[in-house]
Amino acid sequence: MTKKYLRIALAYVGVIVGAGLSSGQDLMQYFVSFGKKGIVGILILVSLNILFGKIIVTLGCYYDSNNHQDVLDKVAPRMVTRIIDYTLIISSFIIYFVMIAGAGANLHQQFGLSSWIGALICSGIVIIVSFMDFDKITSVLGIFTPIIIIMIVVITIFTYVGHSYDFIHLANIASKLDSPMSSVIFSAINYYSLCAITGFSMALVLGGSVVRIGIAGKGGAIGGALIGLIVLCAYASLFANVDVVKDAEIPMLAIVANINPVFAQIYTFVIFALIFNTAFSLCFALAKRFSADDNKRLHKILIGIVIAGYICSFAGFKQLISVMYPILGYIGILLLLTLLIAWVREKQNIYKEKMIRRKMISVASKKYDENQEYTKKDKKLLKKLAEESILDTDNIKQDVKEVAKEEQINKDD
Repeated sequence: MTKKYLRIALAYVGVIVGAGLSSGQDLMQYFVSFGKKGIVGILILVSLNILFGKIIVTLGCYYDSNNHQDVLDKVAPRMVTRIIDYTLIISSFIIYFVMIAGAGANLHQQFGLSSWIGALICSGIVIIVSFMDFDKITSVLGIFTPIIIIMIVVITIFTYVGHSYDFIHLANIASKLDSPMSSVIFSAINYYSLCAITGFSMALVLGGSVVRIGIAGKGGAIGGALIGLIVLCAYASLFANVDVVKDAEIPMLAIVANINPVFAQIYTFVIFALIFNTAFSLCFALAKRFSADDNKRLHKILIGIVIAGYICSFAGFKQLISVMYPILGYIGILLLLTLLIAWVREKQNIYKEKMIRRKMISVASKKYDENQEYTKKDKKLLKKLAEESILDTDNIKQDVKEVAKEEQINKDD
């Protein structure tokens, strides 16, 4: 089970940590521009990531979500649902083509490759990966996450070990940077709201891919904590090097280039992979919203989104962030309030459902354990518990049996 919630956690981080966090451009505008006060915003951001990481993935699991509409229909009034749904559709597409622009900017800064080529490469990979099954997709989403965590920690160590800085001088330079917000507290809330919009749809789908609610909750919370670690380290490195990177489109890459050129090339590849993670997650979740579980239709819609996003990406990465992100962040606050209210209202029901599924898995596991007997009484109990679940009786029974079988096989191994 440990592997399961770590897989969810890493996939969740992969959804959130895209072009902005791994490149440093978001953090420069939202936090470094406030100088030393930026650390207050970072700590608020970390707390919000942990809290809502748990809430979003848990709600996805509780409602067995295939897309964000599955959850919104159950947690909000129809008018609010429509507003959030339209907002998510529009914002997912906007952030998607910002990611594609980031892919182009990344390869352009490091290799001098025309931005349109890097954007085209990323767009092509999104289409290719969409034809893989979901388990393979979540593996793709999480594969580069441990690497970027390690690399950002290494960058932070290189930045501070054996070096001293005039932080007053650096704070003066940072204060001259353009910021989309007037207050560091509002900046943190606005930025997390943007992150929530970015990851909401795919995080619900991640939650819906898990039967055990406890695993979903742990996965989301751990994912949020890992994002907090990445953000804190990245901010510390960017602030210490603000005089060097203040004009760079990909600030973190500019720092790495001063450490080691080979390291910079590796970091470029990792940033590209993380940009892809977010781009794919947004595009896939958006296509799933309109496909009604029809795979052929999903791929047609996804290809259409990719083409449209590629065209829009020509507006430029840095400029797109400064203009579009604050607007989306304000809109995202409505989403956060809706989720928080739903979480408080449904907390007891979520706990009850968690216990039902846990008991069902315990009963069903007897069927696959050579040392236990699966009796008619157990079969009757399993059916009774399935009927008490909020999910479709036949679906939850099938899902539970698959989980019980998988866990028993892993136990035997």
